[in-house]
Amino acid sequence: MKGPNFELEIAHPMPLAGVDEAGRGPLAGPVVAAAVILDRDCVPAGINDSKKLSAEARARLCAEIMACARVGIGIASVEEIDEINILWASMLAMERAVAALSIAPAMILVDGNRCPKWSHRSVAVVGGDALCLSIAAASIIAKEERDRIMIEHDAVHPGYGWSSNKGYGTPAHLDGLRRLGPTPLHRRSFAPVAQYNMFAAE
Repeated sequence: MKGPNFELEIAHPMPLAGVDEAGRGPLAGPVVAAAVILDRDCVPAGINDSKKLSAEARARLCAEIMACARVGIGIASVEEIDEINILWASMLAMERAVAALSIAPAMILVDGNRCPKWSHRSVAVVGGDALCLSIAAASIIAKEERDRIMIEHDAVHPGYGWSSNKGYGTPAHLDGLRRLGPTPLHRRSFAPVAQYNMFAAE
């Protein structure tokens, strides 16, 4: 099956950034976005939608992309998710990722069906992480960064299985919620967490 390529990028002005986010669905942790401007002469082999890659392949590709592309990472906190909702927090993380790039892109391709409310020229691409190399690269960076954050927090808040479930509502995570209650990293606006009205201290 045909994977992501540069067909979408070549129709737009350069430099072009691909943008994607990770972490809209979990019950805990921030949402993380990445913006990537690939060097056409240095594209790591095997870039694909991060969901289609093994953990080992993602880690390798993340390092290779970081070494030869311009990368910006943006994060929206749990507090921001609860305050403005996960959709707008995702948009905010994308805005921050683009702002973190070392050069301003002339065009941005965003995974999904809408773009943030920014001044940049941009196009939303549904399923873009499976079609566009720049977006696929961003999906890898965003997922790797968010996974790293959740693994670090698992050491601070053990018992929820974040090293393996990354904050998603797996049986192990839900069991931890029942036994231990929520932590400051849990999203209070999400229904499985909102049922608890007492939050653990930092």
